[in-house]
Amino acid sequence: MTPWETRPEHRMMNILNELKSGAFADPATLPGAVAYALLFVFLAWLVGRILRLTVQRALAHDTHDLVDRTTVRFLAQLARMAVYVFAFITYAHLVPALARLSTIWLASVSIISAIIGLAAQNTLGNLIAGISLLLYRPFKVRDRLQITAPTGVETGVVENLNLGYTLLKTDDNRRVVVPNSIMASQTTISLTGDDPRAICSVPITITYDSDMDKARSVLLESAKKHPKIQQVRGCSVTQLGPYGIVLTLNAWCADAVIASEVKCDLLEQANKRFAVEGIKIPFLQTAIVLKNVLPPKF
Repeated sequence: MTPWETRPEHRMMNILNELKSGAFADPATLPGAVAYALLFVFLAWLVGRILRLTVQRALAHDTHDLVDRTTVRFLAQLARMAVYVFAFITYAHLVPALARLSTIWLASVSIISAIIGLAAQNTLGNLIAGISLLLYRPFKVRDRLQITAPTGVETGVVENLNLGYTLLKTDDNRRVVVPNSIMASQTTISLTGDDPRAICSVPITITYDSDMDKARSVLLESAKKHPKIQQVRGCSVTQLGPYGIVLTLNAWCADAVIASEVKCDLLEQANKRFAVEGIKIPFLQTAIVLKNVLPPKF
């Protein structure tokens, strides 16, 4: 190779000659295949971005919740994936080198499918479960759910439902990420509905020698004075336990979050009022008996 051929001016001239000869427009050549690859990647990215921005603007203008946000976001993700798959298939048909490999691809598609199925069975399971959640719609974004997680019972609002996972935002601002396969198979309690009210149940145990009527009166009085209680249902005996009598106060609250706050308030007030009224709350006691065992006489 001569020094002139290694100079940038020479390389630029070669590129210009290839442009004039139409090499970049012919997918059968290497420059053409690279050019088409860059073009299809750019077009797929552009269409996906336009689709995502369109969905975001449509949801932003929908202030009255006329459309199902969960369905729209889920379908938008599927559409973006379809755009990339369509771009790749079209590119493969245009490039002769890739088109000649189609026979080999068809022959090995069963093997590839089996390998992908074994390697990504959890991912595919989450994807299929996500589609079933979208079709049956047991819940949607902004619904309040109660689920069973490794940390115990978790309560939160559905913040996002994508192709693989469901994201819950708890009351203490944590994010619980649950695979869709688990969300579709486990029992989920929905705390959102046409009537968002929730029952606040406050079980309190008193000793058998305490005045049960006075304890019930104290609990009902505290509940009726609480500003966040809508209606008091009553306070009945729900159990005669080994350590005392269990009184359960039931009251209607606006929603589950308020019901949890009200329960804490009523427990605190009951503890203070019971101490003043002489009502005892039982606690577990352990008695240790020491016996002086004399040694045996021979």
